[in-house]
Amino acid sequence: MYLLIAIIFIIGYLFIALEHPIKIDKAAIAILTGVTCWVLLIFGKDMIFSEVASSEFVNEAIFHHVGEIAQILFFLLGAMTIVELIDSHDGFETVTSKINTTDRVKLLWIISLTTFFFSAILDNLTTAIVMAALLKKLIVKKEDLWFFAGMVVIAANAGGAWSPIGDVTTIMLWIGGQVTALNIVTKVFLPSIICLLLPLSIASFFKKGKIEKPSKNDETHIQMHSVSKKESNLILIIGVMGLLFVPIFKNVTHLPPFMGMLFSLSILWVVTEVLHRNKPETQVHNLRVALVIRRIDTPSVLFFLGILLAVASLQTAGHLDQLANIMNDSIGNIYIINIMIGLLSSIVDNVPLVAGAMGMYSMDLFPQDHVFWEMLAYCAGTGGSALIIGSAAGVAIMGILKIDFIWYLKKMSWLAIIGFFGGFLVYYIMNS
Repeated sequence: MYLLIAIIFIIGYLFIALEHPIKIDKAAIAILTGVTCWVLLIFGKDMIFSEVASSEFVNEAIFHHVGEIAQILFFLLGAMTIVELIDSHDGFETVTSKINTTDRVKLLWIISLTTFFFSAILDNLTTAIVMAALLKKLIVKKEDLWFFAGMVVIAANAGGAWSPIGDVTTIMLWIGGQVTALNIVTKVFLPSIICLLLPLSIASFFKKGKIEKPSKNDETHIQMHSVSKKESNLILIIGVMGLLFVPIFKNVTHLPPFMGMLFSLSILWVVTEVLHRNKPETQVHNLRVALVIRRIDTPSVLFFLGILLAVASLQTAGHLDQLANIMNDSIGNIYIINIMIGLLSSIVDNVPLVAGAMGMYSMDLFPQDHVFWEMLAYCAGTGGSALIIGSAAGVAIMGILKIDFIWYLKKMSWLAIIGFFGGFLVYYIMNS
């Protein structure tokens, strides 16, 4: 049964990768895989666990994991709703109107560097959602749109790795005391920027030419209302400030980030209600949150739920702990272990991998700000870019822009891997 859970996970993963050829929505496969893994876990609990396990034990485990998953999903829903609200009020028009270039290379550098630094201030998931909305306003051709989105995934993960609030795994290491904020910034920034600049420079050689911008008729939804420039700017400012406020909210209140995201959404919701309360309903119907939230890509959220449920089953059954022990016993070298963790994070969620590493290695063995913890922050943060479902940013963009898994594997994975190893080499030279 223990082996069967791993086999089901691998089969589900392959079906997700082959979504387009088999023509079955990846969200359906992800949910089926996640639920099936937990069903096998509860039926085989006596064979899997060394001690006799009750159904209550498995239920407690799933409730624990669902609680953690729910935080991510509510965060995702809140961020997507804020972005959609800004979009429905033409707020992004203020930003896109300033980007006049149609040169692919110039636009690629602007988008990638903006994403890199923005993800360090916010986090890579929120940044990916915002940039996906901007890309739809700037690029019309699918091939260009997907390639730019792929670079956004690489840039968002690289930007999140060096910031104590930029990536969930770096946050875990910071809160756990393994790294300090100033040290992680000074030691990991250069490898992270190299991780972006290498694939960005390579892409600049073969992505020359002009992009085609969407016309007004290409908008995904036609506005049946008039929003003043002042109102658009107000919603844009409040929305962006609300997103930026999330890490501040977390540090001040010590509540989970999704609470800060919901707080920001509620403020923006109240502002839009007050702003439009005296206008005719026919004019503002499409601007209200009740309608805007229907445009949220629910299948993407369900896909996220399925993937995380499947990974949680592997963690509960002990697959990830066993993998970590095998790596430790057979490899031993901390540099190679971190490379392995980084590459594995493109297949398995990096959160349980980092949690496993934090549990395996005590701070007596590797004290605060040790090379091991710094490398772990870099590798777990950037390694997920190798596959599009290897990071929260990748999963979000895959859902929003309907990017094909195999396309990303062919077009973007090699660039992400070059960046990953390039940044790692820079870190190794800095600390050798």
